[in-house]
Amino acid sequence: MEGTIFGFTESQIAEFGVTFGLGAFMLYMLFIIGELAYRSKAGKFGTIALFLVLALGMVGFVAKHIIQKMWGI
Repeated sequence: MEGTIFGFTESQIAEFGVTFGLGAFMLYMLFIIGELAYRSKAGKFGTIALFLVLALGMVGFVAKHIIQKMWGI
């Protein structure tokens, strides 16, 4: 098959990378935020603030992906 890698097209590989690769990276980033809160002894309010502020960009990315799936784009 020409134009494929292991039977997958470039768009299929890219979709897999965006869905699962970035998902795994986001989970790792949440682990890093939790570790940062633990090592800085931030307390409950500080931990919530760290997660809220630092994870807000990831929420936007997930919302964009969900909206695209709902609209069928």
